[in-house]
Amino acid sequence: MAAQFRSYVWDPALIVAQMVLLQAGYYSSLGLWLALLGTLGRTGPSLHQVFSDEILGFSTPPGRLSMMAFVLNALTCALGLLYFIRRGKQCLDFTVTVHFFHLLGCWIYNSHFPSTLTWWLVHIVCTALMAAIGEYLCMRIELREIPLNSAPKSNV
Repeated sequence: MAAQFRSYVWDPALIVAQMVLLQAGYYSSLGLWLALLGTLGRTGPSLHQVFSDEILGFSTPPGRLSMMAFVLNALTCALGLLYFIRRGKQCLDFTVTVHFFHLLGCWIYNSHFPSTLTWWLVHIVCTALMAAIGEYLCMRIELREIPLNSAPKSNV
């Protein structure tokens, strides 16, 4: 069998490590954004802001700040996809996995399945943003030219 360019070796330990790293980065950056934006609204970050489906909304300042934090977190985690995943075709998989585990966390924290329309809209938009921007950034890295000659060029 001929060797393939960019052959993919299935490594479950690497995949699980990447999932754990991305999930930890997701919650760390979300906490950071909630803390930074909380200074504007004079509120501190809490688990309720992270996991509650009822806090997200346009009608209250904490709800708007939480929505901004989720959108900014999607942009930050797209950079995490670039640095930790580095494969454009895996960005959607890891993004959906992160948001699926967040859905499970919200379900466990609230003791009910998230049912507000705003929660679903925010998380669908954040999933799309994170996947699209992460894939774009990874594809830019993948499509760079490969230098074939390491010797300095001479003017002939």
